[in-house]
Amino acid sequence: MIEQKEPCNQLPNEIKPAFKELGVLKHLKNAKINKKFGFTAVYLFQLVFVLLFHQKNWFRLLESAKPESFPGKDSVYRFLNHTKFAWRQFLLSLSAATVQKVESLTSDNRVTALIFDDSMFDRNRSKVVELLARFKDHATGAYYKGFRMLTMGWSDSHSFIPMDFALLSSAKSQINGITEGIDKRTIGYMRREEALLPAPQVIASMIDRAIAAGVSASYALMDSWFTHAPLIKEIVGRGLHVIGMIKNDNKRYLVNGNRLSLKDLYLAAPRVTGKNANILRSIRTELVPGIPVLVVFIRHRTKKNEWLAILSTDLALTVEEVIQIYSMRWDIEVFFKCAKSLLRLQKEFQGLSYDLLVSHTTIVFSRYILLAWQHRQSTDQRTLGGLFYLLCDEVSTLDWVAALQQLVDLINEVAAKAGKKLTKLIRSQLQQWIAGLPSYLKAYLPVSSCEV
Repeated sequence: MIEQKEPCNQLPNEIKPAFKELGVLKHLKNAKINKKFGFTAVYLFQLVFVLLFHQKNWFRLLESAKPESFPGKDSVYRFLNHTKFAWRQFLLSLSAATVQKVESLTSDNRVTALIFDDSMFDRNRSKVVELLARFKDHATGAYYKGFRMLTMGWSDSHSFIPMDFALLSSAKSQINGITEGIDKRTIGYMRREEALLPAPQVIASMIDRAIAAGVSASYALMDSWFTHAPLIKEIVGRGLHVIGMIKNDNKRYLVNGNRLSLKDLYLAAPRVTGKNANILRSIRTELVPGIPVLVVFIRHRTKKNEWLAILSTDLALTVEEVIQIYSMRWDIEVFFKCAKSLLRLQKEFQGLSYDLLVSHTTIVFSRYILLAWQHRQSTDQRTLGGLFYLLCDEVSTLDWVAALQQLVDLINEVAAKAGKKLTKLIRSQLQQWIAGLPSYLKAYLPVSSCEV
């Protein structure tokens, strides 16, 4: 008989409760992410998920003391490169269930919103990555190679839950196309086709999927890159109000039958009187398709002589409420920073296929969901970054905790086999040793070992 080695369980005790409470593995199985042979999809998912919290990459993990306990590099990359796995279904199911748990902790009157934004997903050192394209970073004005990561998240101004994303390429500035030979009936090929669609069309599909998953929100928040009349009309038609920044471009607004530019609209708007000097003016107007909106003009934070404009389709809101709700959009910027700086988005696996980019991004999003849920349950005011580093410290202690417990068990075993006098001496010395340990070390020892 050949002894069958059980795969090393890589899920630390600090993560298991949240994993179980959120039903992460249940959502993975419901999305039909499974394998017929070899290491199970559940095991490989857990292995990649906690890799970050051990503060190791895949190469360093295989160089560790027990590489035979882990699958080979090919097993993990085949799992991440699989074309038929429904990663979007998994992420939407997990995030929707987490949103329901979060909503149960707050009142029904709390404002909730779906937030949309895109961020750089750069692969500047790559040449043959599938669907690689060239984009301009509007923050710096420089060009980069990679994708636009269009993201939708849910927020109640306390917790942000990422729900959906699309890694957008470009048909015009495309460097590489879709790899030949991919089955066009697979989910992976459909996501490749989606990558070449315009962002407003993808946003409308994201909202439809969120509504179908049972997620509710009152507002859709977006910046000036998406606040255009056709998309606003699509969103309002789905039962959500839109609040977003307005770009000073060629859009026209109807006031008493006249079409005004944004600058002319500012001059026509009455001044807002109140304690807040940064709120300058507001006016009710209509977009050219006939959508009534409220436009609020506020002072630019860094350029005091300039102003910014915020649009709202909810006319029942006050000027202060429009600004307060729009400030929730900052949650997605915090998410982008955390995902890239702490959760190793874009950096952990350097694959060439579009499927690997999608699967690893999904795993990074699921890591953030777990951190957001633990942060929501915590009673202190730790940031997500602080919680992340604390969790890494807790996971790193597991190795020496296990070694400490093994040492105590070994001493107890030797004492049990010795004579009465020697047993009494060993246990007395063990008690004195444990009593002299610092309190933070005693906390990791079970009570039974201290009662020897």
